[in-house]
Amino acid sequence: MAKVSILGAGAWGTALAILLGNNGHEVTLWSSLANEVDILSKTRELKEKLPGAKLPESVRISDDLESSCKEKDIIVFAVASPYVRQTAQKARPYIKERQIVVNVGKGIEETTLDTLTDILHEELNNADIAVLSGPSHAEEVSRAIPTTVVVGAESKATAHFIQDIFMSDRFRVYTSPDVIGIELGGSLKNVIALAAGIADGLGYGDNTKAALMTRGIAEISRLGIAMGGKIETFAGLSCVGDLIVTCTSHHSRNRKAGYLIGKGYSMDAAMEEVKQVVEGVYSAKAALALSRKCNVEMPIVEQINQVLFENKSPEEAVNDLLLRDKTREYSDLKWEK
Repeated sequence: MAKVSILGAGAWGTALAILLGNNGHEVTLWSSLANEVDILSKTRELKEKLPGAKLPESVRISDDLESSCKEKDIIVFAVASPYVRQTAQKARPYIKERQIVVNVGKGIEETTLDTLTDILHEELNNADIAVLSGPSHAEEVSRAIPTTVVVGAESKATAHFIQDIFMSDRFRVYTSPDVIGIELGGSLKNVIALAAGIADGLGYGDNTKAALMTRGIAEISRLGIAMGGKIETFAGLSCVGDLIVTCTSHHSRNRKAGYLIGKGYSMDAAMEEVKQVVEGVYSAKAALALSRKCNVEMPIVEQINQVLFENKSPEEAVNDLLLRDKTREYSDLKWEK
């Protein structure tokens, strides 16, 4: 049995608390929000976000950050990406050197272009930082619907330790050394999911969505490889797998926000309607800035930014994507004749 603390009691943090509690571990679920702590303590569930799922009685609910961080085998960061840095700064005095910290959020910091593991490396005391990602909507994980994910860590020993703690007969965990590839796949697919949702909102069909998803994977892969990620990672769970589920599922907040934008909502109105943090909106500017920094072409990301932040109509954005100059699908493939 391991001692695990989860920082962030939203849908994903709560779903992981259910998983790890049912795996037999000693779990603390921390939140800075008094209403979340009160609701979870009294009802053991988040009815609106995770209908039909209850926390095991063994899971401890806490608003005390110090006790939630001290003497833990693993600390899981499950706060929304815009709040990772400030949460890490608050937790830093209580986190020991070489503490295993697992980031399960997805995003890129707009002002610094840091990934979430970059932020944790900067803010924590030489912690051993890992990342867990893959096609894993909280609504399904909380109800033990089978899925598979991947954990990335700098050392094989850390990856295997995390794998053993999280893995169950309904939650299969693979391991990988490609931390940056896993992070970028998980973060950038949210931007592509906005595009897929916009296409749905415009009333376009399956062909359109399949094209956006496929070319989106190409864009993510180009940038990811330029930043040191491995091509195999972008063909795996944290990119292709997570992109498929985020672009197609009714659980996806990014797809839903895009759908509303396609229906004529403004970005702000769509985010308010979704009522949760839409990570793709926060990552879109950072993705565009990274593409320019690395000199990587990302036309879908560019058009999404224009729709979100420059009042470009979704219809015009789709037309501009389709009317780009003719090109090859993959420039590295050579003709024999």
